[in-house]
Amino acid sequence: MVRMSAEERRESVIRAATSEFARGGYYGTSTEDIAKRVGVSQPYLFRLFPGKKAIFLAVAERCLQDTRKVFEAASEGLHGEEALHAMADAYARLISEQPEKLQMQLQVYVAVAAAEAAGEHEFGEMVRRGWLELWDAVHLPLGGDVAGTTAFMASGMLINTLAGMGFPPEHRVWDGLYDSARIKHARSVRSAEEDT
Repeated sequence: MVRMSAEERRESVIRAATSEFARGGYYGTSTEDIAKRVGVSQPYLFRLFPGKKAIFLAVAERCLQDTRKVFEAASEGLHGEEALHAMADAYARLISEQPEKLQMQLQVYVAVAAAEAAGEHEFGEMVRRGWLELWDAVHLPLGGDVAGTTAFMASGMLINTLAGMGFPPEHRVWDGLYDSARIKHARSVRSAEEDT
């Protein structure tokens, strides 16, 4: 049997923690749950990450990076409306095919708000940096149009909310969004939760 390197083990922790945090949030997820899912002991987990906060920050950063990469790949070589619709379609596919990505995003925003309210700013600083990278990944293909970027990101947050609440793709609440931004796939966040 081939042993995993520490980096491979860290990657498996990030994947497992994504699932656990997406479902339970920062405060509702224990490091014991994460260690169990990975198949390691808690002491080994703490050799890879100094604590739960470090694990959550790594997962939150990965979540934002993955979303940015989806935007960048979708908009490569495109500009304006073409880029907008390609990014919207790619994002709609991402959150319908991998609902834990959406759930994790929502958990990140909750954790940031709770941490900021308690005077803890590390979560917020990292998430704001990652979110600005998302903004830039959208802003450039949209030709540097601030209003267009704002509208795209605002629509994205509406999509997150509607999908997070489990509105099915055919529901009238989606009618105001352009077709490329609408969740087209039958698998909603709610049905994915029911599978677990």
